[in-house]
Amino acid sequence: MGSVKLPFSVQSRYGGNFLLSFPTSRFRSPFPAGGRDYRGFIIQSLPLVDPCRLSYANSNDKGSHFFTARASAEPLTEPIVEDKQLNVSTSGDSIRKRFLEFYAVRGHKVLPSSSLVPEDPTVLLTIAGMLQFKPIFLGKVAREVPRAATSQKCIRTNDIENVGRTSRHQTFFEMLGNFSFGDYFKKDAIRWAWDLATVEFGLSAKNLWISVYEDDDETLALWHDEIGVPVQRIKRLGEEDNFWTSGATGPCGPCSEIYYDFHPERGHSDVDLGDDSRFIEFYNLVFMQYNRKDDGSLEPLKQKNIDTGLGLERMARILQQVPNNYETDLIFPIIEKASNLANLSYKFADESKKTYLKIIGDHMRAIVYLISDGVFPSNIGRGYVVRRLIRRAVRTGRLLGIKGNGMGNLDGAFLPILAEEVIKLSTNIDTEVKIRAARIFEELKREELRFVSTLERGEKLLEQILTDALSTAQINGTVPCISGKDAFVLYDTFGFPVEITKEVADERGVGIDMESFDVEMDSQRRQSQAAHNTVKLSVENGAELTENISDTEFLGYDTLSTRAVIEGLLVNGKAVEQVSEGNEVEVLLDRTPFYAESGGQIGDHGFLYVTKSGNIKEAVVEIKDVQKSLGNIFVHKGTVKEGVIDVGGEVEAEVDTKLRQRVKVHHTATHLLQSALKKVIGQETSQAGSLVAFDRLRFDFNFNRPLRENEVMEIEGLINKWIGEATLLQTKVMQLADAKNAGAIAMFGEKYGAQVRVVEVPGVSMELCGGTHVSNTSEIRGFKIISEQGVASGVRRIEAVAGEAFIEYVIARDNYMKQLCSTLKVNAEDVTTRVNNLLKDLRDARGEVSAARAKAAIYRASTMISKAVTIGSSLKIRVLVESMEEIDGDALKSAAEYLVDSLEDPAAVVLGSCVDEKRVSLIVAFSPGVVGLGIQAGKFIGPIAKLCGGRGGGRPNFAQAGGSEPEKLGVALEKAREELVSFLSEKSG
Repeated sequence: MGSVKLPFSVQSRYGGNFLLSFPTSRFRSPFPAGGRDYRGFIIQSLPLVDPCRLSYANSNDKGSHFFTARASAEPLTEPIVEDKQLNVSTSGDSIRKRFLEFYAVRGHKVLPSSSLVPEDPTVLLTIAGMLQFKPIFLGKVAREVPRAATSQKCIRTNDIENVGRTSRHQTFFEMLGNFSFGDYFKKDAIRWAWDLATVEFGLSAKNLWISVYEDDDETLALWHDEIGVPVQRIKRLGEEDNFWTSGATGPCGPCSEIYYDFHPERGHSDVDLGDDSRFIEFYNLVFMQYNRKDDGSLEPLKQKNIDTGLGLERMARILQQVPNNYETDLIFPIIEKASNLANLSYKFADESKKTYLKIIGDHMRAIVYLISDGVFPSNIGRGYVVRRLIRRAVRTGRLLGIKGNGMGNLDGAFLPILAEEVIKLSTNIDTEVKIRAARIFEELKREELRFVSTLERGEKLLEQILTDALSTAQINGTVPCISGKDAFVLYDTFGFPVEITKEVADERGVGIDMESFDVEMDSQRRQSQAAHNTVKLSVENGAELTENISDTEFLGYDTLSTRAVIEGLLVNGKAVEQVSEGNEVEVLLDRTPFYAESGGQIGDHGFLYVTKSGNIKEAVVEIKDVQKSLGNIFVHKGTVKEGVIDVGGEVEAEVDTKLRQRVKVHHTATHLLQSALKKVIGQETSQAGSLVAFDRLRFDFNFNRPLRENEVMEIEGLINKWIGEATLLQTKVMQLADAKNAGAIAMFGEKYGAQVRVVEVPGVSMELCGGTHVSNTSEIRGFKIISEQGVASGVRRIEAVAGEAFIEYVIARDNYMKQLCSTLKVNAEDVTTRVNNLLKDLRDARGEVSAARAKAAIYRASTMISKAVTIGSSLKIRVLVESMEEIDGDALKSAAEYLVDSLEDPAAVVLGSCVDEKRVSLIVAFSPGVVGLGIQAGKFIGPIAKLCGGRGGGRPNFAQAGGSEPEKLGVALEKAREELVSFLSEKSG
């Protein structure tokens, strides 16, 4: 005979250890599971255990079974069944909560979502729930828990053109996941996924289809034999769909997916699981069971892992029975708000307007969470993603007819208003979003208004380009197409993401030459390329120059001087043919040894010389900055010191060798710093920005706490050790894939072409880098960290010096120490002891002075007792409101304490003092009898302090405040007297 043991939650709720015996042969599961008989399950006959989880286990009696609660993290190989109420909530928040609770009961540690900015430097944004566990799956980091469950914020923009047009594509989504790190494997993962879908969420088994990897017979058998899914509803798919890999080699394994069938009446023949009109894949199970070796063969992993993902929005769509993800309660409130701003009804809008509203609803979530996680609009990396989304949302809003902020202010912004809706929905996703609301609103407003001003000009240009393309096509009988060059000008000059240009062009039936656009983009990214193009050059002050300009040939890796031809001159943004002495100028050369600012390294300084026979200098231009425009056109910025320079003339371009050496030293030292950080605080840390200058280097990195003193010393020690080893650097050009496979680190925010430059300090560092570097680490001479601080949430900054700057720093500090030793008349090793003794003496002296001031204040207060007035006939409350000139806050406090004690209970004292010409101090002290009447010092002092430009607070019986307007102290004290007398008169009768 078996028995039912109520779980701990029911025992505590109903008070008992009630056991109910039953024979297993008499009961069957009321829930269908492919026709399978779950022997021993009681659901409807135990209504008492409705909210509680029950796990199934066999007793030693072969003819019976029993239920028992499971609270441990041990693998559960048998199904868990819960009695669910029929009318459970299907809200997105509820689905998320139920998923996490489902796996928490099964021993999973519920972990928070990681940031959308991943620690993994190879990934731009968090695209999957497993990303925070990637180091564990790859065996680089030891597991902290055997199993985990998360609800992870994710961003994917690879299918952005499908957002709003299909029922399921989104840029921002939540991925619910359960993970096993060498703990349970396929059987439990499959069983729990099925129970979650059919029991927890109540999906009918008849609506569920399964996909498995084509060679994974084991998984197919588990679904069919263990779960009972009919073979005709299990599909074998190929490696592209159902096999996960971490790279060319390493951990990998088959996948299995669960699909929901919206139209099971269509039957089982000729089924395509990719048919969006019928199916939606909502749960993906990845079984990491193999290691792919260099020869491509697979060997079993010693530690097999589980990585799953369930799309929250997809499950919400299924349970809420809406036609697409956008109309779930996770997104639709944003759509409704946008509809209101556009003066539309979503229900009665045409399909194009519904598509626009869906785009805005989706993009606003992505934008808000990206900014909240510290991603701000820019033209590179993550910043470009959020800028692209913002600009797409702004233009889409304009297409819907939203003007200004949509609420009457034509000069306002509407994105912050929509962001309010996103933030309202964020409570159970990320609590930090509400805290960062002000920053989000400010950034959205600034970016929207900036783009709107550009958008109007860009739209006019785009309209002209489209008109020209259509006209040319009609004349030539060809297909209308925008050149890649024109699309690039829209992108680079007017901030039009090419995706927006493409969308607008598609609406007019015009294509874009994307191949030539990509060529323009590649030209912008590369450091050196000799291609000639007719380009529109836009300099930073907005002026434009149209010329046949060559990309500048960069020679600065190999030489610091060269002959060059002036191809263009700009003065105050205007193209000129000649520039004379005393004028600032921007010079465009056909070739240059000057490094243009990029990759964190500042531009070179130096001179351009125009010489005549005998090397006599006719003209001299001092160069103080070099920037890139439109890819590889170098803009040399400087001042004509002597003579006249002309377009077409020849110059001798010479880089300042001393400054170049200083920047080379700092750049190589930056590479060493990154390697040292990874060794000391962990490989997970990654670069978040950098500056390589002549006088110092600055390095931002992802880390969530300040560096400890011993860590700073260890980092410095490692770098100086590598410097002392006098290692020759190796620089080579490689294919991007080969460089990554070799372990080269990519720089934060950079995009790379097919070929990349790799700078390696053998055995220490290997990075993709276009900057200038020393030939041997010994050239760095020495390295010193001069500061370490936080600059943003989760981002730290190190500033350091190396080479000549290091020598200057050490000499300066040595001089300071010598002066200090001379002043203190001690040796360097005794300075700390001497300073500590002086500080102690100073503290003691200050204490004595403070005590003397307190005594003086108390003495003066004793002469004021007679000024107290009595309020009331029965209580006789003593009230004293006075000014005590030139008494500091501490002494004023002592005086107030003395007075309230001397006047005896009930008593109220208010004292004020002008500490100096700019500061006011206020003290309020009430005895217990006064506080008992319902007045509190901490609340009373606030309005009084405001009268003299200050604020304060404190306890019910004692409060302090400061102010900045001494001339108003008298007014404040008079107000205090009136308020006290009025209140106490009323209370005392």
